[in-house]
Amino acid sequence: MSSDRPAVRRPRAAGLLAVLLLACAALLGTGGPARADSTPAAGSAATVVDVLRTGPIYVDPAFAAAVTPAQQKELADRIAATGLPIKVALVPLAKGDAFDGSAKSLAAVVNERLGLPQLILLTNDDFGTWLTGTEWPTDTHQTHDSAFAVSLLKELKDAGLAARVGRAIDLIGSGTGTAVYKAESERMDREYAARPHTESPAPGTSSGGGSTVPVVTAAVVVAVLVSAGGGYLVRRRRSHRRDAAFALPAVVFAADLAADEAGLRRQAAAEVLALGEAMDGADGTATPGLSRALDAYDAAGRVLDGAHDLADLAGVLALAAEGRAALAPEPGLPLCFFDPRHGAATGRTAWRPLGRREQVDIAACADCTQALRARRAPQVLAVRDQGRTVPYFEVPAERSLWAATGYGSLLSGPDDTLAARVGTGQFSRARQYSTDPKD
Repeated sequence: MSSDRPAVRRPRAAGLLAVLLLACAALLGTGGPARADSTPAAGSAATVVDVLRTGPIYVDPAFAAAVTPAQQKELADRIAATGLPIKVALVPLAKGDAFDGSAKSLAAVVNERLGLPQLILLTNDDFGTWLTGTEWPTDTHQTHDSAFAVSLLKELKDAGLAARVGRAIDLIGSGTGTAVYKAESERMDREYAARPHTESPAPGTSSGGGSTVPVVTAAVVVAVLVSAGGGYLVRRRRSHRRDAAFALPAVVFAADLAADEAGLRRQAAAEVLALGEAMDGADGTATPGLSRALDAYDAAGRVLDGAHDLADLAGVLALAAEGRAALAPEPGLPLCFFDPRHGAATGRTAWRPLGRREQVDIAACADCTQALRARRAPQVLAVRDQGRTVPYFEVPAERSLWAATGYGSLLSGPDDTLAARVGTGQFSRARQYSTDPKD
């Protein structure tokens, strides 16, 4: 790096690089928890497709108890009664399997290999609890909403997987999926509005430390049910168009209870290392943001050292992105407000949490922006807070630097940075307030 880099900072940066290199070496080979006896065997993609070529339903042995042969026959009869090209594929998913643990990949593989001109496909979600629906070439039969509506219906709260699949088939066949989805969403909105709840300080109020902190609070109705594996998962709900009053009454939680924290820690460490290398290669005389990038680098190292959950590790990504932006010729947007793991935001949009009158200007990635415009809830980073699984931004600001700042979306101006907040002790104070053990 240029000699203009502050000499007093050099030992800190060099030490961080050494620590991070050791951390990366220690984490090599560390992976997320495996799912014993549930990962599809090699060639399972071909097996799924072969079965679906001759019949409407594939049920992996892992789901045999949830959807018995008799229930499969009943579901096949219901599919036949609709006269529609509906297929059902229930496959346990895990990172590194034939579908890389993704329900989207499962649907894409089945569609591509079947090669049908029209296909309506129901699958389980990434963690096997709920359903996702996809239709090709277009969503003519409201397949997407039909699958999500099933997760909201009160009468199916304690129903098994077979019952949910059957109801989704009926909604697709009748073309009423969207109407039921909207009706159930509105019911949950009304039920939430009738509940007493405590609001956090409005944007622009102080959150401690003498600084003005814009705060997002989202009143969230969470459809929490017990999954087949016993974990609590939360399903997606709708949000309104940008020109409407935005709400996110029950956001899509990305099933963070089973997320690969070790993998995210490796990614965070690699991002900080990459930022350090970028600073070393920068010309101090031609990079006015070099000092700010170094502040972000130091802050990212501190947060990485003290990170105890996914929200903190996502904060490392946000700080590394802030450092890279400081090195760039033009300022850029922060990472996605809804989940920094989505990557850099592509634009800003107005968003109003349920139960609040004021809108908040947030930065969102392309997928989340498209979801909002399509009246779908974007995927949101979920965290554990006092025994509950909630969107990270629902945690009170005094317990979360990330809720207070939206990972950079809610900063008050160019001089208000994530690095500065870490430097004034806001991250450390938030850790002291945290009461949940490390998940």
